[in-house]
Amino acid sequence: PIRLKYLFQAHVPPQRPEPSRMENRESPFFMSLIAGGFAGTSVDVALHPLDTIRTRLQSEEGFFKSGGFRGMYRGILSAALGSAPGAAAFFSTYETMKRTISKAAGSEHWTHHSAASACGEVAACMIRVPTSVLTQNMQVGRYASLTEAVTTTYRRGGLMGFYAGYGTTVAREIPFAFIQFPIYEAFKKTWKEWQGHDTNPVQGAACGSVAGAIAGAATTPLDVAKTRIMLESPVEGQARRYVGTYQTLSIILKDEGATALFKGLAPRVTWITIGGFIFFGAYEQATQLLWKSGAW
Repeated sequence: PIRLKYLFQAHVPPQRPEPSRMENRESPFFMSLIAGGFAGTSVDVALHPLDTIRTRLQSEEGFFKSGGFRGMYRGILSAALGSAPGAAAFFSTYETMKRTISKAAGSEHWTHHSAASACGEVAACMIRVPTSVLTQNMQVGRYASLTEAVTTTYRRGGLMGFYAGYGTTVAREIPFAFIQFPIYEAFKKTWKEWQGHDTNPVQGAACGSVAGAIAGAATTPLDVAKTRIMLESPVEGQARRYVGTYQTLSIILKDEGATALFKGLAPRVTWITIGGFIFFGAYEQATQLLWKSGAW
């Protein structure tokens, strides 16, 4: 959902009207950073059970052996702790790269947003991947506490143990961005032509959420591969079974069939769709409260 903020902002005119219409003012960089962090954390906390279901469905052990419907909030602390810093890393990189790319091109196009989003994901994954490794291993009941998860992960793999699946995560996020943005633009254009005027922020939220759901469904196999790599815990001296993206996908396809590549599709798509609207509402509310605080 953090990406959807940049889709929503396209609907907010860069003007400074009267105080009674604060929601239409362009938000300063740091205000957007704070509001985005708050909104991202709200989504991760509110929809954590859905994420737990997705992880357990995608695990090699299967849903019920990984915990079933018990302990749906396992790993929520690590997820919440990494949410705001991850959003900040994405936001700052995205904004910087968007300006740089658009300036170099001399105009603005949706491909610039996709490319900037991809760069933002690479930076954000430096924070998201370690927290995902901890969160997902706790979701399947491997660790009872965050402290145990951190110490055991470090003992078994050192610092790099926290970055298991980094390449696959990036490989998932980059095509997601390039699938989502053109679909979003097409939906927005069609809606505009149908109603005869520009879409409003709520309609933009709907377009972004549906586009995100489609992109999420298309990239589910990469999400399954990421989960398998992150959850693998070989005994000392034993080689890892899942090493890279292509090799992991090949093993799953060979041993479990094509349908296994789409495990967790329903909760993943639902998470992205609902999460977009939660993010939008939380972001707007946080922005209004920050304006009223008088700090800006």
